[in-house]
Amino acid sequence: MSYQALYRVWRPQRFDEIVGQSIITRTLKNALITKQTSHAYLFTGPRGTGKTSAAKIFAKAVNCHYLKDGEPCNQCVTCKAINEGSLNDVIEIDAASNNGVEEIRDIRDKAKYAPTQADYKVYIIDEVHMLSTGAFNALLKTLEEPPANVIFILATTEPHKIPATIISRTQKFDFKRIKPQDILERMAYILDQKEVEYDDKALKLIAKAAEGGMRDALSILDQAMSYGDNKITYENALLVTGSVTNELLTTYMQQVINKDTKSALITIQKILDEGKDASRFIEDLTSYCQDILLYQQDPGIVEEMELGIIDDQFKTLSGQISDQKIYQMINELNDISNSLRFTAHPDVYLEVLTVKITHLDPTDQSNQASMPQPKRAVSAASTPEVNAEIQELTQQVAKLKAEVDELRQGSTAQPTPISTPEPAKASESHSMDNHIELAKIYPILGKATRKQLNQFKSVWPDLMDALSVPQRSVMHVSSPVAASAGGVIVAFQYAFLYQKAQADTDLKDALENNLDRIVGKAPQIVFVPENQWPDIRREYLTSHKDQLKKTGSQTKETTDPKADAADDDSEETPQPETDSQPVVKKAAELFGTDILDIKDD
Repeated sequence: MSYQALYRVWRPQRFDEIVGQSIITRTLKNALITKQTSHAYLFTGPRGTGKTSAAKIFAKAVNCHYLKDGEPCNQCVTCKAINEGSLNDVIEIDAASNNGVEEIRDIRDKAKYAPTQADYKVYIIDEVHMLSTGAFNALLKTLEEPPANVIFILATTEPHKIPATIISRTQKFDFKRIKPQDILERMAYILDQKEVEYDDKALKLIAKAAEGGMRDALSILDQAMSYGDNKITYENALLVTGSVTNELLTTYMQQVINKDTKSALITIQKILDEGKDASRFIEDLTSYCQDILLYQQDPGIVEEMELGIIDDQFKTLSGQISDQKIYQMINELNDISNSLRFTAHPDVYLEVLTVKITHLDPTDQSNQASMPQPKRAVSAASTPEVNAEIQELTQQVAKLKAEVDELRQGSTAQPTPISTPEPAKASESHSMDNHIELAKIYPILGKATRKQLNQFKSVWPDLMDALSVPQRSVMHVSSPVAASAGGVIVAFQYAFLYQKAQADTDLKDALENNLDRIVGKAPQIVFVPENQWPDIRREYLTSHKDQLKKTGSQTKETTDPKADAADDDSEETPQPETDSQPVVKKAAELFGTDILDIKDD
């Protein structure tokens, strides 16, 4: 074939040509210059971010005799042979199709032999997470004590599947998603070199659709060039990516805000008639809602993320919709996105979605987890609508409190039949999200104290201020609910924000690092949905009841009776029997006495 795909022709041949990974390339070049190269490297990161390209460049550089500032010359015999793939001492292996023990044993045996042409024999194992357990074990000893002049470079998109024993024997480099701006500049450079006409708006759309992968961006660009006969236009880019125009998304959102269901349904039909993918439309709409939410916090960061595609309509729209309605819309979009995977009639789901979100009520709290009103009043913007909502909710809370007091008075005056709601509680506990990390939560609850929780609550505003705007937009509806010296449990008001935070390792790192700076220690942080926190708490107290009793009795034997008497608050609140006292004390210590409802078994 005379024609080669763009991502093959324009594959980086020098470290400086790798886009968006400057920290990694600088580290590798410095290691080459100072001759402090390791025997094994692990390159991890999303697809199309330069892992394999960096491995090949490193293989050239470590064997190049004319190295300049850590870069290979690409002119000597060795560099040319590696570029052509004809050098026997640089072996590239696809672990997806060579994942057995026998293949790795063959590598181990051949690694003992000295290189034939180059200075170093370099093994590049791509998608290394596909190796079997036996294959990893066969590779382990070779990585620990490799032969002289042998370098292993492992590349993977799923580092969590690699055994810790392998990771600990390598230098690990995490390749990040490439910024849309960097992708845009690289595409513009390539098209200028090829002398191809292009529309700036089209390149911005492709850069955003690539989702941080340079190879994906060049593949889409290649397809758009073929479709437009070596001319890149915005219309062609829309057709190739399956995206919906920004104007159409703005129109649809305006119709949703105006509760114009009929017009919104017509817009949906127009989108489907144009052949747009329903899942792609949901992704675009979710991203649009995210942009509105971030724009309300910091306009500058959205303009940078969206490469300047922020028009006057978008700015007007962001001032007309409340953040509560955006949260509700994203919840609905998340539900529909999951349903679209298993249906052959996406048009039905999109029409149902349109009807639902055009009839959303921002004051409806039925699908939202409860949160203490004083916190919401402090964090919310001081607007007439919010003040009216707070006043209405305050009246409802007062009314509910009065009804509870009446019920309590009635229950003390006349005994009521004992009800057995335990089956319902059991069913609720079984519906708990499987992703909740109970193995991490229970050890924290075992050592949690009210003092530790109050400490974290007092520094929580300072911690939020230390986060970036996107991280703050995720965390601003969260709060600590239990804490020990070694960990803190954080509850989220909205399930979709809990899921997003759970998957964001950078966010957890930022929280732990900033807590280390503020309070002088870095506790383990565990996230939970706020609506499931009472079930988790109740299950812990139930399952650890005997242990808490035992701990309490031991404490009573080994402590001074006078000290116990000093700590006892039984004068104000009647206490249950002595044998259940440790459980009650532990529950009060964990969660406070204001939310406890003590009943004898």
